[in-house]
Amino acid sequence: MDDKPRNLRAMLAEAKDLSELMVDLAYAALYFGDPDMATEVDELEIEMTELVQGMRAVCILAVRHPREADGMSSVLQVISAIERIANDAVDISRIVTRRLGIPAELVADMTSAEEISHRLVVHEGSHMVRRPLGDLELPVVAGMRVMAIRRDRSWITDVGGDQLMMPGDVLFLRGSPAGIMRLHQLAAAPMWEEPMAPEDPWISDLDRAVDVLVEMKDLSEAAVGLAYSALVLNDRGLAAQVRLLEGRLDEMNHQLELWVLRAAANNIDPAPLRGLLHLGQAAEDIGDQARQMISLVEQGEEVHPILEIALGDSDEVVVDLPVASGSGADGTSLKQLALNIEPGFTVLAIRRAGRYMYRPRGSAVLYAGDEIIASGPDEGREALAERFGWNLVREEEGLEDELQPMGC
Repeated sequence: MDDKPRNLRAMLAEAKDLSELMVDLAYAALYFGDPDMATEVDELEIEMTELVQGMRAVCILAVRHPREADGMSSVLQVISAIERIANDAVDISRIVTRRLGIPAELVADMTSAEEISHRLVVHEGSHMVRRPLGDLELPVVAGMRVMAIRRDRSWITDVGGDQLMMPGDVLFLRGSPAGIMRLHQLAAAPMWEEPMAPEDPWISDLDRAVDVLVEMKDLSEAAVGLAYSALVLNDRGLAAQVRLLEGRLDEMNHQLELWVLRAAANNIDPAPLRGLLHLGQAAEDIGDQARQMISLVEQGEEVHPILEIALGDSDEVVVDLPVASGSGADGTSLKQLALNIEPGFTVLAIRRAGRYMYRPRGSAVLYAGDEIIASGPDEGREALAERFGWNLVREEEGLEDELQPMGC
């Protein structure tokens, strides 16, 4: 732990990013059937355990008076939820390392998820070679971010903007499938072919189970993103949406278990079914941890200000942005805006007339007065604001940035 940050704010931001990296790598290991990547998740769990122990020790030492205990307990509650999300990532990765089995149909259907994992080899002579990752601005130009790099037999999981891309590097990315073709052009890589399901269809119960799991993956990730947003923005409306998502995930997991048991009674090979059950349980628990975090906001409990600061310091930022009248976003669908490609933001929710639409589809149309809750790279905030009719004026640290109407 000597080389770890001792500042609680930095440690919380690192823990949030690390848990998200572990979930991304776990799903990628499942998608690619890569035991090495799954093993990396186990190794990251050791790092997370040390980080969590350090944060708890700092929290205890920081309480000098009984009245400070309530505020610090909210920090400990979020730390526990982040730790559990990391544990769920380990459970997902062990579907691969323990060979629990997963249907090929699920791997094929995962390409239809809101965000997917992708593996890319950097080729000699490409636009990426020997350039810092930050200069490439992949979240902006392709809507995908690098989770980890495999170089020869070693792994790089703490990927910074100054990391040079080398020929033969294997990049593991996360983001919109719409950006994959652009990535392959930048890396001078062959055209990408989507995984295909086997020709022989499964029976209807397993078809439905696979579809439900893809949706559970999307909903669990949306719940966590909205939970962090609710904490940063102290928004009870977002917290209520997280509660609804968590309830939906519970219902879907019950349906999944029923369909898998029905399928098992129809002479279906039971080996892949074990992986389905483990994956469903992990997705449900991720939703449970999102709800655990937002209970602080829902119940009006004191939320320590360090949470808002630390969660805003992570690799991805959460923005709350209104749609200005006459802007490029006014009357335009999310698909037409392609925000996940440029400037690399994912819309978590749309707030309209006091109500939320969570994880909206591309067909959703924005109108003046709507507000979006989105997450993405800090370097893309100015470009995002411009798309919605605003100039973003960055203030000094500790002060809220200002939005000015364009043309002023």
